[in-house]
Amino acid sequence: MADIIKKEPLIRIAKRAERSNKQKLIIRLLSVLLAICAGGIFILILGKDPFSYYVKMVKGAFIGKNAASPFMPFKETIKIMIPLLISSLGITLAFKMKFWNIGAEGQIIMGGVFASYFALYHYDMPHYLLFIVMFVAAMIGGGLYGIIPAFFKAKFDTNETLLTLMLNYIALYVIDWLTKGAWQDPESKGYPKIARFDLNAWLDSLGGVQIGWLIGLVLVVLVFIYLKYTKQGYEITVVSDSHATARYAGMSPSKIMIRTMFLSGAICGIAGMVQACGTEHTLSTSVAGGVGFTAIIVAWLANLNPFGILVVSFLFAVLEKGSTVVSSEFVLSPYCSNVLQGIILFFVLGCEFFIRYRFVTRGGRKND
Repeated sequence: MADIIKKEPLIRIAKRAERSNKQKLIIRLLSVLLAICAGGIFILILGKDPFSYYVKMVKGAFIGKNAASPFMPFKETIKIMIPLLISSLGITLAFKMKFWNIGAEGQIIMGGVFASYFALYHYDMPHYLLFIVMFVAAMIGGGLYGIIPAFFKAKFDTNETLLTLMLNYIALYVIDWLTKGAWQDPESKGYPKIARFDLNAWLDSLGGVQIGWLIGLVLVVLVFIYLKYTKQGYEITVVSDSHATARYAGMSPSKIMIRTMFLSGAICGIAGMVQACGTEHTLSTSVAGGVGFTAIIVAWLANLNPFGILVVSFLFAVLEKGSTVVSSEFVLSPYCSNVLQGIILFFVLGCEFFIRYRFVTRGGRKND
């Protein structure tokens, strides 16, 4: 029999050598420019002026109703940013360990559920004691929900991506069950909803915005210190590189995995408490609202750097708030703003591919 000659594919993808910081910056700036141009074409197709659209989008993210507060000009943008920032920090801990936690959505929900129990049934506690109890309860709720996939991964080597994803929907149905059952508002006249929290269970405001923004800033610093300067942070780095190396160094990858996922889920749980008690003042199926999935993009774009996450989450909030305002002003369907956001994210995320990989044609020719 004649030997079967396997030909190289016409084009293949190969990992490239590390680019310099200057090259990375240029590529990322080009991706933003291309995103703006592509979005402009889409806006033209809609029959609108791209320049006016973008100007109103930026202005829309900084619309305020009360100039007395330093945060009022972009109060709504900050409110969008808060849960995104906190949940992105939570995901970062897991991703640093190369544990693909796609379950932030469920962990946010469970944090909100645990905190809401005290907001609904123990609201007569002293205000600051109640805040501490709700804060700790949210961490426990989100942390325990994060431990579930970590335990099965450590014990049975299950696929954490699928398990964390499925747990999101279980958490969502827990709220649905509570809304239509044990926690249904008796004054809702048959309409399934959970009662609005007592004023004592609301988070305090600082600068005209609920203090979730301050919690987020503190967490940025704490997560940075934890990952960079603590023994546990070093263990996460070792486990992410090689479980065998970690065992050789006397570490227990299983224990580190479970501990890290508890912390990851706990931080996401804080986002649930902040959203339920600080923004919505009740518990509903929208307490997470897709934030857990968006947080994955934010964490990766920031290269899992806590201070980078702070910047990227703010820019995401500006994009979301600005898009909502401009759609209303231009009398467009809200889906149009979603399409525009998708176009911008496509180019911004796509640039990361060209930073890490290159195309190689048959014969070894490299194409950047």
